Amino acid sequence: MRSIYADSFLSKSSDKAFDLEHRRKINFNIGKYNSVVPVGLSQFDDLERVRELAKNKKWEAIEHLDFYLTQFEEEITKKGAKVIWAEDSEQALNYIGEICEEKKCKSIVKSKSMVTEEIHLNKYLESIGVESVETDLGEYIQQLDGEAPYHIVTPAMHKSKEDVAQLFADKLGTDINLTPEELTLVARRNLRQKYTGAEIGISGANFIISDIGGIALTENEGNARLSVSIPKTHIVIVGIEKVIPSIHDLGLFWPLLSSYGTGQQVTVYNSIISGPRQAGEVDGPEEMYVILLDNGRTELLANAKAREALYCIRCGSCLNACPIYKNIGGHSYDTTYSGPIGSVITPHLRGMHDYKHLSYASSLCGNCTDVCPVRINLHELLLENRRASVVSGESDFSEKFAWKIWKQSSLSRRLMNQGNATIKNWVINKMFKAWTAQRADLSFSTKTFNQLWTAQNKNKAN
Repeated sequence: MRSIYADSFLSKSSDKAFDLEHRRKINFNIGKYNSVVPVGLSQFDDLERVRELAKNKKWEAIEHLDFYLTQFEEEITKKGAKVIWAEDSEQALNYIGEICEEKKCKSIVKSKSMVTEEIHLNKYLESIGVESVETDLGEYIQQLDGEAPYHIVTPAMHKSKEDVAQLFADKLGTDINLTPEELTLVARRNLRQKYTGAEIGISGANFIISDIGGIALTENEGNARLSVSIPKTHIVIVGIEKVIPSIHDLGLFWPLLSSYGTGQQVTVYNSIISGPRQAGEVDGPEEMYVILLDNGRTELLANAKAREALYCIRCGSCLNACPIYKNIGGHSYDTTYSGPIGSVITPHLRGMHDYKHLSYASSLCGNCTDVCPVRINLHELLLENRRASVVSGESDFSEKFAWKIWKQSSLSRRLMNQGNATIKNWVINKMFKAWTAQRADLSFSTKTFNQLWTAQNKNKAN
């Protein structure tokens, strides 16, 4: 039986695929990305060697994940931070709730973090009476509009400047004719007072640095630095797969992330945070908590073929390269992580039955693999997910029956030669409506393979 998530995906993707205005906005914004990424990548003399090295570093980190996470915990604990291990989103939220209660927290400022979206942190904080304010401009726009992020890197990619101006006018009472620069200043003014009034600042982490016990943050606005340094308490929520072995690896990963993510040679603000404020330091939080989130990641780690997906550094390049994503958009997926990487990992993180359909939402063109900075074989992993869903019994009777008939017919030359092209076309295009509903009709050759082969060899003999 098809899941409700598959039905929702089919409905939303069908609507978006024919929404020409949506497609115009996405093509415009991704087009700008495509124009600057080659400039960022030009800093590498041997890009393929760099990608291979990055993949090897992530292989080392994931294959020895237990060692590197333990080392991280030991090192950052020495500096006064508290490390909390959360098996799932419920545990992570409960820990955050306990911290908020202990600190009598009423207001939180939060920098951009996909993991907080994964555990639906803002919804939880609202339920316990704590205000949570997104400080990344794109996330702030999405929060004002009551929408989830549309893209891993660019949360409001599907909005034009006119859309944002209208949103600010509706929600904040601003002039509808404000320029993007003026709209940014409005957001900045509104957020400044939030930083100083918040009891807790929450961030994710782009990388967990094992050997020094630190987290690395990459951003272009400076909002993450303000979120983690002004409030008295800093909470980090990060997936366990974000670990890298050494601080020396940042010289490799930071430029790769910026080049593939935004087309920059390096992002504007790059920070390493290795604990709360130390003796003699004049700023920073008094306390720091690091929540290491599993939430299905060890299930993915246990899969020898699929664990490669844990190498992902969340640059978003596979989304920008994917012809499916560019047609149906990020919200059609109904998941935190959309596009090719989301289609690979979501069935493992949230259940094969509910999300197996995402692995079929691909042309298997391999463009996602070509642009991945750590060379994850995304299109092969999508195929592996399809195989896994069949092996686990997720195929319904009609699907099994159709493929059985197709297999038997394909293996029998006698059956393949029966009937003329008109009859075959009618059977395929009229009886198998699930195939032709979203595709052009199939058209069989008027001559069978045997007839073509005989004619070709007869011509050669003559």
